[in-house]
Amino acid sequence: MATIQDSAKELEKAIEQSEEFQDLKAAYDKVMGDPSSKQMFDNFRNTQLELQQKQMQGMEITEEEVEKAKKVVELVQQHEDISKLMEQEQRVNVLINDISRIITKPLEELYSTEQQ
Repeated sequence: MATIQDSAKELEKAIEQSEEFQDLKAAYDKVMGDPSSKQMFDNFRNTQLELQQKQMQGMEITEEEVEKAKKVVELVQQHEDISKLMEQEQRVNVLINDISRIITKPLEELYSTEQQ
């Protein structure tokens, strides 16, 4: 009998083999294969992470930081390969959110029936 962990491993493989993930990997490899694209993408990710960390620490984000982030976002959105990578990342996020809804359904049903 397969354990839940075995099923999760199968799901991991299915995600890796999915069209959504394969398209994401191809887009990622393309961006990482071009030094200027990689630098632009890394700058974008670092800007995102810095702002997220400040928010999580309860620190205020300055107007200057917001403007810098907007400029970085505008720049990467104009870059065809990075824009494609972000689109593919969104497709994988949708897939993972769908999976999350499916696997948490028993808990949702349990708690929704408890209230009735």
